[in-house]
Amino acid sequence: MTGEIIDGRYQLESLIASGGMASIYKAIDLRLDRPVAVKIMHPHLANDEEFVRRFIREAKATAAITHPNVVAIQDQGWNTGGSPAVFIVMEFIDGFTLRDLLAQQGQLSTEDLLKYMTPVASALAQAHRLGITHRDLKPENILISKDGRIKIADFGLARGGGLGATMTVESSIILGSVSYLSPEQVQRGVSDSRSDIYALGIVFFELLTGKKPHEGESPIGIAYKHVNEKIPAPSTLVPSIAPALDALVVKATAINPDQRFKDAAELEDAMQVIAASLDPSKKQLSLELDLPVRAVRAGNEKATGTKRRERPEVRIGNTVVERVRNPTVPIEVEEPAMSKTAQLRRKSSKRVRRNRSVVLIILLALLAGAWYELSGPGAGISIPSVAGLSTSDATSTLAALGLRSTVASNVYDLSIPAGMVISSTPGGGGHLKKGGVVSLYISRGPQPSETPTPTATPTASTSTTPTPSTTASIAIPSYVGMSGDQAQNELTAAGFVVNSIFGFSDTVAAGNVISQTPDAPASATAGSTITIVVSQGSSKVFIPNITSLTQSAATIALENLQLRVVVKRVGKISSAGRVVKVSPAIGSEVNRNSVVTITLK
Repeated sequence: MTGEIIDGRYQLESLIASGGMASIYKAIDLRLDRPVAVKIMHPHLANDEEFVRRFIREAKATAAITHPNVVAIQDQGWNTGGSPAVFIVMEFIDGFTLRDLLAQQGQLSTEDLLKYMTPVASALAQAHRLGITHRDLKPENILISKDGRIKIADFGLARGGGLGATMTVESSIILGSVSYLSPEQVQRGVSDSRSDIYALGIVFFELLTGKKPHEGESPIGIAYKHVNEKIPAPSTLVPSIAPALDALVVKATAINPDQRFKDAAELEDAMQVIAASLDPSKKQLSLELDLPVRAVRAGNEKATGTKRRERPEVRIGNTVVERVRNPTVPIEVEEPAMSKTAQLRRKSSKRVRRNRSVVLIILLALLAGAWYELSGPGAGISIPSVAGLSTSDATSTLAALGLRSTVASNVYDLSIPAGMVISSTPGGGGHLKKGGVVSLYISRGPQPSETPTPTATPTASTSTTPTPSTTASIAIPSYVGMSGDQAQNELTAAGFVVNSIFGFSDTVAAGNVISQTPDAPASATAGSTITIVVSQGSSKVFIPNITSLTQSAATIALENLQLRVVVKRVGKISSAGRVVKVSPAIGSEVNRNSVVTITLK
């Protein structure tokens, strides 16, 4: 679409990047004459309402965060003329990604990691305070501008209180990056601020060691490792890593969310402590790569910071006289009578000062109100995860925070012992005012079978046939076409063991159930295994436009679509080599796991 004008305003100049969902172009805002980045959804996805909702959710999520280390959203809409397109307009960051830096340097020192990642933690902490989780943190989504500013981009999988429901497990795997998915996202399709902490912990590991902690031949295989294998300490690969940073990564990547940092603010505090320990002369980290905003100087002081030199004369009324060398000697000068115009000016000046005072008071009141609602007492109490705790422990944990609890219901659960908390509403990471009530859902343990019908005792003169014991039979509804999460939760709550497997479907949306065994209508006893096949989406994908991208960016874009990449080179290729040819051709429909050849020049 290079050269096209979107919405009559944004002229696309060149392709910056392309992924499974959208392409990003450098463009010129013709109205304001400034460079911008325009993210345009791929045409074959624009007819899918779920994809469009997710795309718009990204704009809303990012626009809700005001922080210098988050890529700012400037506009969002539909192209009303020319090629149909759903687009988001963002500030243009002239620089490179953290992935590019990692590819160039191999790995980072502890000091460099803290310099680059502390601004990321700070920006993420602001998002978490607003109840927004990113859910797709990875080096590709961390940008570094040429002037040293660090920026988080791509809140495309973000969720929050006003941003919509959690995505399904498999759609997260397809659209997100499986190497950074937390165990709870893979297992249950749920996430909160601690899921972002897990992803950041993986990024830390990769930056310190130059390698991802888990590798595999397929996304499902990598996801399985995240659920079942602990992330090793980075020092197992690089012994020189500081023990404190080693411990930070281990804590951030714990399989149990309750053992991680609760949010990015807590992680940022831990990073500041490590930075101070590395250089005790610094009370807090100095971010040379993330330039602070210069303070506005008062009066007529020059930008160099030098004070304004005093003039050798002084104006009194309308008369200019030489300043007295000895400031202790008063100057007696008769001031001319004030004209009516001057009197009006003085009155007007008093009125202006009074109005400014009123505006200042209103502004301070607004700022105080914003602080109260966003960071102060009005922001509410962050709810910890109490899943897996006993009822009494959960109650005491919430009470210590000023929250009340109530048992909403007791349900059968095969995997969670009786008396333990299955889940809560609001869940971990949510917020309530002090004194608010958290509803607890408590496990009753496995559903018991009915008592066997007693049989008659045979005697010498009487012979009876024992009556077979009977167990409760539970009706199984059809979940075909419904969310795999819903099927998993409801069948588990009913006492069944659920075996979820994944398959491709051209008719069933990703994350929804393709089929189930036994098929409905049917019934089975508690403890029986129900198998559901969850859709991974279409077995075919479209080759995106990756021309002019670097090798690493093009490879990531294709691998996110579950395509295998073969690289060819023409002539001597420098580190700045770009893709000049793609085979099969851009826009071609191919099966997943197909080989795509990219030619670099």
